[in-house]
Amino acid sequence: MRAAVSPFATYGCRNGATGIRNPRTPLAIRLASSSSLADRKATAFSAFFFDNQRWLPAPSNASSPKRVAAQPTRGHYIDAVYSPALDTSVRSFRQAEVLSPRQLAKVYMQLAKSNLTVLVALTAMSGVALSPLTPTVPVLLSTALGTALCSASANAFNQIQEVPYDAQMARTRNRPLVRRAISPLHATGFAVATGLAGPALLWTCVNPTTALLGAANIALYGGAYTYLKRRSTLNTWVGSVVGGIPPLMGWTAGGGSLLPSSTQSFDLVLPSFMSTLSSIPTDVAIADNPLAPLALFLLLYCWQFPHFNGLSHLVRESYAQAGYRMLGVLDPHKNATVVLRHALLLVPATSILMPLSGLTTWAFALTSLVPHAICIDAAYKFWKHGGEKQARKVFQHSLWYLPVLLGLMMFHKRGMDWSSWFGFGSDSVVELGAESASQEDEL
Repeated sequence: MRAAVSPFATYGCRNGATGIRNPRTPLAIRLASSSSLADRKATAFSAFFFDNQRWLPAPSNASSPKRVAAQPTRGHYIDAVYSPALDTSVRSFRQAEVLSPRQLAKVYMQLAKSNLTVLVALTAMSGVALSPLTPTVPVLLSTALGTALCSASANAFNQIQEVPYDAQMARTRNRPLVRRAISPLHATGFAVATGLAGPALLWTCVNPTTALLGAANIALYGGAYTYLKRRSTLNTWVGSVVGGIPPLMGWTAGGGSLLPSSTQSFDLVLPSFMSTLSSIPTDVAIADNPLAPLALFLLLYCWQFPHFNGLSHLVRESYAQAGYRMLGVLDPHKNATVVLRHALLLVPATSILMPLSGLTTWAFALTSLVPHAICIDAAYKFWKHGGEKQARKVFQHSLWYLPVLLGLMMFHKRGMDWSSWFGFGSDSVVELGAESASQEDEL
């Protein structure tokens, strides 16, 4: 009777025989090929897309941890480890610890995703800073606080809905709701309170348009974006729209309009060598130009893709394990293509559209080419090679790219006289000339 031979043993023997029959193969080539196969990571994550109710009910009479027979869950077999601590019949409950005011404030900061909320508030302030109309201090402070409250509410609603999925990802399993530092009812109260306070503050202290934009951001991020994360790759595009709204909030808070008024028409500000007119548009005309808020929106909208898609490629295994439908999981090459496409779109969206709308001078079109070139080069290498090293470069460049570009926009803002800030304005020159003339007369 012939003994059964394992196909893995046959495969191993054949490979071994192949290595023996080809002794002339250089050792360096064989080692290089084996190391590349060992370092290569699988990109097929379809096995991770299963229902999260996957843990089997444990028997109540078990006294020690044991293996539970694997059962199919939507076509996938999952081995669950039973522990008596998970058995409801023997589980011991303890009273939840009362949080001190300092601990509760820390939990609220984690619910609000404080780092992301600060970034959202700063991008909103960039819209205020670039506005040609100077707002008052109360409006400035109300815009910052109202935008932060809207962002905190959206982030809290997002975490409330994603507790079972955050528990499966190493980068999110320490969030307050996952580790039960706060109850879902308490977190919902925080989300509702900040979601009402933010638009209300913007409505009363700023204007209704800014308040409606803040409310729309809460609905898009806490609603549409969170809903689509496990259903469609369109979630990334919706999330980019969410990122592009805060600069519009700052723009409208500073007195700018999203659409041109019916009584005025907006003019394009061409370079001096292309324009026969030497007139410069007034501040009111720039604030009424719809190209200005469009340029601010496109900057943050297009920037989201290199920033997020580069990061999602690095943590794609975690996203796959939680069942999130990201391009980095389902189609890595398309993910890199989207990064390169929007890195290229940033050039006309900022270097051309912003000086054309009158936000900046045309010198910004030249100085901004340097950060554009660095980020496009990183995006191209990521598209060509598609490795984690290239994805990390794209993500790291996106971190400094945005503040640098916003700083250049502020430096080249039309009508900004930086010489007067340091005492070198025209008035100072006249005073220095008068003093020197008086000294000459005395001599």
